[in-house]
Amino acid sequence: MPAQLGTPPASALALAAAYRSDQTDPVAVVDRLLERIGALDAEVGAFVTVTADEARAAALSARDALRGSGADALPPMFGVPTALKDLTPTAGVRTTYGSAAFADLVPETDGSIAVRVASAGMISLGKTSTPELGLPCYTEPDVAPPSRTPYDLSRGAGGSSGGAAAAVAAGLVPVAVGSDGGGSVRIPASSCGLVGIKVSRGLVAGTPEEIDVSGLSVPGTLALTVGDAAAMLDVVALTGSRMLDACGRAPGRLRVARFCDPVISELPPDPEVVAAYEETSRLLERLGHDVVDVDPPFGPDTVSAFETAWFVGAASVDVPPEREELLRPLTRWERDRGRAATGVEYAAALLAMRQAEQRTLEAYAGYDVVLTPTLGQLPALVGSLRDDADPVADFEAQKGFTPYTSVWNIAGAPALSLPTGWSRAGLPIGTMIAGKPGAEPLLLSLAAQVEHECSSRGNPWRRPRTVMTDR
Repeated sequence: MPAQLGTPPASALALAAAYRSDQTDPVAVVDRLLERIGALDAEVGAFVTVTADEARAAALSARDALRGSGADALPPMFGVPTALKDLTPTAGVRTTYGSAAFADLVPETDGSIAVRVASAGMISLGKTSTPELGLPCYTEPDVAPPSRTPYDLSRGAGGSSGGAAAAVAAGLVPVAVGSDGGGSVRIPASSCGLVGIKVSRGLVAGTPEEIDVSGLSVPGTLALTVGDAAAMLDVVALTGSRMLDACGRAPGRLRVARFCDPVISELPPDPEVVAAYEETSRLLERLGHDVVDVDPPFGPDTVSAFETAWFVGAASVDVPPEREELLRPLTRWERDRGRAATGVEYAAALLAMRQAEQRTLEAYAGYDVVLTPTLGQLPALVGSLRDDADPVADFEAQKGFTPYTSVWNIAGAPALSLPTGWSRAGLPIGTMIAGKPGAEPLLLSLAAQVEHECSSRGNPWRRPRTVMTDR
């Protein structure tokens, strides 16, 4: 391991500021990050494809632009390195969708997120790992090693944006983009000690080819700090500086609803998860907010509708018939379930989810924010959720691990996981705040307040240094 590897580079916003004050430049930063990827990624499993040559070329161009006469007009995140989830099509760069069935796929065009990241002048270092078709909540694809949380390499980074979270947590990139159809940004954020936000339905417009009929899947961002996550969201959502500006405003006194009862599983949450949730509740009360216990928004009927929509979505992915046999047992089982659903059943499932959305928003209309744990359990051991011999057991284990996150995909509302807790063994525990559709600025304002409070009290908001990430 190179002795000069040192500590991870600065945050995204700090890098952007350092460029403009000539303290460093994109070429030096990209070279350093590529060195870290070469040294650490075999352990972390963050990347499926590293685009080193393309990143170095982009860094040279960015350095020249930053030194040019028009530097003041460049976008705020210009030259900052990032990475794209391997569900995002990238022209000329392999996009596997986490599946052996697409192991050699090279798209001809970029997806909308790739276009926006490039338009902001950010530099992609490659494609981050995702489970097959983005379906499981663990990232253990056939096309790459498992993605692991840097806090304990025996445990997974979560999914489906597991590679993105592992990359940020290990200091391989300062900020990354993910997607979230049932928790796929917030699950790995919790497992890797990060800030992870999924946006409101409709905030980020995609191309016609990217439309999700179920309305479940939306983009999101992963970062070490609230400010970085907000700045990246401004890039993805084309909101100027609206999200970042919100981090500098006090949220005011808020009414916070909270519940800890699992929504989609009967497995009780881990006691350390509950303890972190209780501590965050007390923190919010110290900040002057009113915290009130409420019931979960819906029950098993809505869970069944969500599953029908999820399975039909899995079945809708166009896989060449001759490559179906390369899919994982879980994926084939989900696709079979989706194909078995009739059009009437699918329509009924979509209706049930829209009705649950309305009931959820009405139930919490009198509150500004809803607080829950992010996950029901501590970061899972690699392989402990996956069960190729029994896909039904696999799916049920995933539900027990993630009993809260899909509520907000169904409701179409924004939700944000914050790294406010740590287990006795030093594992990260996320707490989730959610709000009304369009409430991203309020959530980010509250998150920044919580971040400041944690930092001022010595709470290790940022990841504790580990042997692996400090080498």
